[in-house]
Amino acid sequence: MSEEVMVTSRRELRAGRSTLRARRGVARGYAGWVFLAPAMVAYGMFVLWPLITSIRYSLYNWDGVSTPHWVGLHNYATVFSDSTLLSVIGHSFQLIIYFSLIPVTLGLIVAALMRRVVTGKLGTVARTVLFLPQVVPLVAAGIAWNWVLSSNGALNQILSAVGLGGITRAWLGDFTFALPAVGVIGVWVLLGFCTVLMLVGMSKIDPALYEASQLDGAGPIREFFSITVPGLRQEIGVCVTVTVIAALSAFDIVYISTSGGPGTQTMVPGLEIYQLAFYNREVGLASALAVVLMVLVLICVLPIQWFVNRGGRQ
Repeated sequence: MSEEVMVTSRRELRAGRSTLRARRGVARGYAGWVFLAPAMVAYGMFVLWPLITSIRYSLYNWDGVSTPHWVGLHNYATVFSDSTLLSVIGHSFQLIIYFSLIPVTLGLIVAALMRRVVTGKLGTVARTVLFLPQVVPLVAAGIAWNWVLSSNGALNQILSAVGLGGITRAWLGDFTFALPAVGVIGVWVLLGFCTVLMLVGMSKIDPALYEASQLDGAGPIREFFSITVPGLRQEIGVCVTVTVIAALSAFDIVYISTSGGPGTQTMVPGLEIYQLAFYNREVGLASALAVVLMVLVLICVLPIQWFVNRGGRQ
């Protein structure tokens, strides 16, 4: 066989191998899309399509039965001009204090204390007890706290027993304290989640950092702010994101504990959307409020994610 023929054969062999690799790559790509397709179909059916439908309904005046009438952005103008709807949105931002700020702060402090003091089997028991509210159905939690905060509930009985009977009241029926009382339920539900997540994050921090800080004479408070908090940037970001979304989209706890009362003192967007759509039969206005709520969630969450990711790259 001549040298030219051998060279040609080698080139053809390399070309054949390249073609085979390309076909295999294409096959792997198609295989990936095949495995991804069910999730994409489910996401389209249960997330994208309802979102598009809500946006479409928000542009109509519709009672859910008769022929819808085009009103354009009128429903959105109503959301931003109606004092009742604005107060409902304001309540959700007040709940951020109870559902997000307090659980994240307390979770960080409790986790730091548990890391130093509670270890071994006792630490496992403590983490389990703290996380239990997270696995309790919110409906059951709302019913239980209804009993605790009622006029003859456990809280008022304890206050009366220690000589503070003068401040007892129906906490969930009081115009001043109803919303903070709902917030306390949110703190109870979310504190365990934040604490356990912080503890997991602390286990990833290099112990050598704490040892070096102790050798340098740093106390517990200095360690907390110089090592623990910076080391938990990602975990804090996750906690804040989850709890802010829980505050803005609150429904179960409010519906079971107060149903938005007394008056509209604890009415939140999620419950208002439900009542507008299914009781008042104002589907268009309910859809507009739902779209506004989604935008508010994005406005609150996206800066948090940007800050966490930007800090992680530094």
